[in-house]
Amino acid sequence: MKVGLIVPPGFQVMSFAPLSVFEIANTLLDAPSYDVRLVSEMGGPVPNSFGVHVETERLAVSSFDTLLVGAALDIRPPTPGLVGLLQEATRNTRRIASICVGAFTLAEAGLLDGRRATTHWARARDLQERYPKIIVEMDRIYIADGPVWTSAGMAAGIDLALGLVERDLGAEKAQATARKLVVHHRRAGGQSQHSALLEMDAKSDRVQSALAFAKQNLSASLSVEQLAKVACLSPRQFSRVFRTETGLSPAKAIENLRLEAARLMLEQGRIPVEEIAGATGFGDRERMRRAFIRNFGQTPQAIRNAASPLAVI
Repeated sequence: MKVGLIVPPGFQVMSFAPLSVFEIANTLLDAPSYDVRLVSEMGGPVPNSFGVHVETERLAVSSFDTLLVGAALDIRPPTPGLVGLLQEATRNTRRIASICVGAFTLAEAGLLDGRRATTHWARARDLQERYPKIIVEMDRIYIADGPVWTSAGMAAGIDLALGLVERDLGAEKAQATARKLVVHHRRAGGQSQHSALLEMDAKSDRVQSALAFAKQNLSASLSVEQLAKVACLSPRQFSRVFRTETGLSPAKAIENLRLEAARLMLEQGRIPVEEIAGATGFGDRERMRRAFIRNFGQTPQAIRNAASPLAVI
């Protein structure tokens, strides 16, 4: 399977990262399955974001099984020539994928019209406004809609490439590739781009310790008194400091952690919803269902059904 990474002038060097997935997958096979190439519209040397030039082949779309579109640090309109090549590629290339804001290149070529797609969270709204025919899902690691795949930020290109390998070689080989890359876990395509702990951004060690304790003990009741004890503060002091640092009440923060953990379990496995509700401290599936509808506008089952990008062929 011939895989080509299309690199635009000024491409960010993290665009290379997905190629490592195919390279490592080859080492796990009796005979290599992937022939990986760097390509550009005209071929020849192309500068990256560090100003270092890399040698590329001239893009001949008829010869590739899979094409990946790399991205620069900013959004740059593709040339008419590249747009034409990508449109032509849809007739001969099995899969076309974008890394980060490379989605704008696919969008300009019309390849995302009527499809679900994602990109870096900071650019997702812009993608939707510029190309209203696209169904932009702003909070996804990567999405596969038929033969067209899109990923979030640069690092998410690794998850996308592992998804491609899983489609080609099966889950066992994809997992082995992830382990060899020391990627401890292949994130599901439907997984959120955000982290509840990062968004709360607690400053003090005391509040950080309380949050870490809560995350490790979500199945417990986690009262304010219990968290205050971990933080070595009185319940009143703890509630005041916690809200000042996070902008949330302790109860709302714990619910956010529970929602994040439950959503991750839904997206990454087939554990029964009742068990997930117990493990994440919701107690029962109905209470968890209400919390999901209130915060996500969807039921747990709906989120589980939408989580796998491999479901659409």
